[in-house]
Amino acid sequence: MNASYSELRARARDSLRGNWGKAIGGFVLSLLLAAVVGLLNYLIPIVGNLIGILVSGSISLGMISFFLGIARKENPPVSEVFSGFSLIIKAFCLYFMIGLFTFLWTLLFIIPGIIAAFRYSQAYFLLRDNPDIGIMEAITESKRLMIGHKWRYFVLQLTFIGWAILASITCGIGYLWLAPYISVTQAHFYDDLIGRAPAIDNIN
Repeated sequence: MNASYSELRARARDSLRGNWGKAIGGFVLSLLLAAVVGLLNYLIPIVGNLIGILVSGSISLGMISFFLGIARKENPPVSEVFSGFSLIIKAFCLYFMIGLFTFLWTLLFIIPGIIAAFRYSQAYFLLRDNPDIGIMEAITESKRLMIGHKWRYFVLQLTFIGWAILASITCGIGYLWLAPYISVTQAHFYDDLIGRAPAIDNIN
């Protein structure tokens, strides 16, 4: 569908209208999960590190599921952030394989590594929509979806630079709003890639 950057952001704002509190709550909850993992890693380095590796994929999948639900106006509960743990093994395997492939491409040079990260960026979305999908199938389908769209995805991230600067000026407090805004915009980018029409009542 190739929606413009401004249209994707407008869709995100429309999805977030009336849901900002919930979106911020989900983001804060994900930060707390990450903080707990970091604390375990600090207190019991080896075991904590292993736990962090095991659950990182589930945390990522849960966040994506939550913000994709907001983008689609499915009214997901904040507890959706924990939903990735229902697929903990598959989420871990996806996390591991994406990390491995990205690392191998980074060995060639940093730019190929960044391109690889963009190439695999839709894999968690695909797993969320298709829980029975295979790990390599999700990665392969993400690569297919991103053909001709990696630069578009990169530029979409750049459009938030001004907001990121403003958020930094607020000692990071602004990121409580910016992070959900970016996440929901990325969810709309995914829906645009798969040709799913947005559930929008009104775009300003």
